Amino acid sequence: MSSAPAPELDDLPVLAAPVGGVPTVTDTPRARSAAIAALQAGTGAVAIDVERAQSFRYSGKAYLLQLKRPGSGIILIDPEAFESAEAEVAHLAALQKLIGDEEWIIHAATQDLPNLVQLGLRPTRLFDTELAGRLLGLPKVGLAALVGRYCGVRLLKEHAAADWSKRPIPGEWLTYAALDVELLHELRVQLLAELTEAGKQEWARQEFEWLCRWAVRPIASQPDPWRRTSGSHHVHTPRGQAIVRELWTVRDKLAREADKAPSKIVQDKAISELASFVTRDHPAVPGVRELRLVDGFKRRQARAHQANWLAALDRVAQLPKNELPPVRGSNAGNGIPAPRNWERLNPDAWHRWERVRPAVVALAADLNLPVENLISPDALKHVLWGLDAGLSTESVSAQLAGRDARPWQQELVAPVIVGKLA
Repeated sequence: MSSAPAPELDDLPVLAAPVGGVPTVTDTPRARSAAIAALQAGTGAVAIDVERAQSFRYSGKAYLLQLKRPGSGIILIDPEAFESAEAEVAHLAALQKLIGDEEWIIHAATQDLPNLVQLGLRPTRLFDTELAGRLLGLPKVGLAALVGRYCGVRLLKEHAAADWSKRPIPGEWLTYAALDVELLHELRVQLLAELTEAGKQEWARQEFEWLCRWAVRPIASQPDPWRRTSGSHHVHTPRGQAIVRELWTVRDKLAREADKAPSKIVQDKAISELASFVTRDHPAVPGVRELRLVDGFKRRQARAHQANWLAALDRVAQLPKNELPPVRGSNAGNGIPAPRNWERLNPDAWHRWERVRPAVVALAADLNLPVENLISPDALKHVLWGLDAGLSTESVSAQLAGRDARPWQQELVAPVIVGKLA
C-alpha cells in the first residue's frame, strides 16, 4: 500500500476547468433528450453529485445534478426545470432506467443519496470515494484532499456554500460543479487499488452494499428535533427548555413557509440565549425587554417576527409544570443515556464500557481506520447497555447485526467484546 505523504495542496497546480469544457445546463425538454442520448453513448460507471442550498433554503433538495460517464462527458441537469409532475417523471424515470444498474461513483454518499432518492434516482451499486478514504485511514478525506493526493491537482472549493437555488446559475459556479465529477473515475481506480492492497476491499464492498439499502429506507422522524438547538445544553430549567421548544417550533414554521434556512430567520444561539434568562432563582419567562437584549433578535429578519416570538413566550408562561419538557432528553432519541452517565444509572453497563471501549479504540488504531468506521458508537452503546448474560461471539454478533453492523464489523468487534467480558 502506498505510504507516500500527500503533497501540500497549495503547491499543486489548480485545475481550472474540466478537460472537455463546462457544458450548458440541461433545463429544457430538447436538452433533456440530448443529455439522455449522450449518457446512452457512454459506457460503465457514472460519477454523480448534487448541489444544495441548505444554508439559504428550508428545503434540503438538490438544485443541480452533475453526472459524468466515460464517452458521454459531463452532464449538468437543473432539477428545478422539471418540477412539474409530468416533466419530472419523464425525465428522471428515463435517467433512472439508463443508469440505475450501473455503478455510481459518489463522494460522501450519505450526504447526496437522500437528494438523489428524492429525485427518484436509486443506486443498485456504488463506490463512495470518501468512505474508501476513511477505510484506508487517510488523514483527510474531503474531495479536494483526495484529488490532490491521487490526481496531483488542486480544486478550488470557494463555491461549496453558495446559494445553488439562484437562477441563472453563475458560470463560475457551473465550472466548480462540473469539476466535482471530473476526476471521480480516476479516484475510484486508485482508491480501489489501495483497498485491495490493504486487504480492505471486502469491507468496502459490504459498506457500499449497505449504503444502497440505506438510501431507500423510509426516513424515520427525529423525536424532539428542537433538542438539537445549539446552546440549549446551557438551559438548565424545564421552563427554559419549553422556551427553546416553542421558539424552535415557531421558527421552523416560518422558515418552511418562506423556504428559508431557519438560521436566516433567527439563529440557534439567540433562542438558547433568551431561554437562559429563566433560572431557578429567576423563573419568570422573559418578555419584550429581554427579547430586545439578545443580539440575534435585533436583526432585521428576527425583528420582523417579534409578535410571533412574544406570543410563543406567552404560551410558555401559561404552561403548567406537568407539561414542561425535562431539562435533558434521551440520548439522540434512542433511549440510551450518554456513557458519561452510565456509572450512576447502570453500573454494570459502565464496567462493560470501561473494559470494551478502549479495546475497540485500540483495534481501530491497529487497523488504521477511524473507530466510528470500525463500529458505530450507537451500535456499541446499545449492545453494552443491555448485554445479555451467557456471552458468545455468535450472540454478540447477532446483537451487533441488529444495530446495522456489517459482517466484517461483527467479525472484528464481537471477539473483542467477548474477550474483555468473558
